[in-house]
Amino acid sequence: MVSQEEHFRKTVAELRVAIAAVDVALFAIIEHSLTVFLIPVHRPPHYTNSFGLPGGVIGVHENAEKAAVRHLKEKAHIEGAHMEQLYTFSEPARDKRSRSISVAYVALVSPEQLLIGEKTEGKWIPIKRLPKLAYDHPEIIKVALERLKGKLAYTNIISNLLPRQFTLTELQHTYEIILARKLDKRNFRKKMLSTGLVKEAGKEKRTARRPAQLYTFVKRGLAIVPEMRAAL
Repeated sequence: MVSQEEHFRKTVAELRVAIAAVDVALFAIIEHSLTVFLIPVHRPPHYTNSFGLPGGVIGVHENAEKAAVRHLKEKAHIEGAHMEQLYTFSEPARDKRSRSISVAYVALVSPEQLLIGEKTEGKWIPIKRLPKLAYDHPEIIKVALERLKGKLAYTNIISNLLPRQFTLTELQHTYEIILARKLDKRNFRKKMLSTGLVKEAGKEKRTARRPAQLYTFVKRGLAIVPEMRAAL
C-alpha cells in the first residue's frame, strides 16, 4: 500500500513539469465593434494556422501580474491598460504540447492608448468574427466577455474603453456594443446622469445634426456604482 508521504512525493515530482503561464484577453472598441487582440500561432503538429491571446510563461523572478504586463507590452505594445485577474485555467489538456496552468487576465484599452501602440504581428479582431483559436483560448475569451458584461451593471469599468471625452450617444452605443442589445435612450440618459458617474466636460462635439455636449468620467479608476443596473 502506498503511504501518504510516497503519494505526495510522486505528485510533486509529476507537477514539476507543469508550466506556469499567463494569458491576457485584451479588449478594445474599434470601428463600432468589440474587438480582441490576437497573435498568430503556428506550432506544428499541434497548432497550425491559428491565433491566440498574448501571453506566455511566468518568469523565474515574476509574479503572474508582472508577467501579464510584460507579455502585453512585448506582444501588443500596450502599456497602462486596465487589467484584472480573471480565472485560473488548469485543464490537463488545455495545451497539447505540455502540461500548463494559466492565470488569465482581462484587459481594456481606450482609443488614446491604441494610438500609442506600435505595429505588431498581432491583429484586432471583432468578437463576432473570431478565427481558429489555439489552446483553450475560446473558453478564456468567453469567460472574459462574461466578466466584462457582468461588471457593466455595477461598476464604471466601461470608462477604460472610451476616450476621455465623449457624448452620451457614444457612451450608450458602447454599452450596446458589449451587451449586444439596444437600450432605451431616454431611460439611459436619465439614469446615467443620476448616478453621478459622468459630468459635463465644458465642450461640445460637432455632429451632422447639431453640436453635442461632451462628458467625462468623474472617476477613471474602477469604482462600484450600484445604480448602473437601472440604466441598463
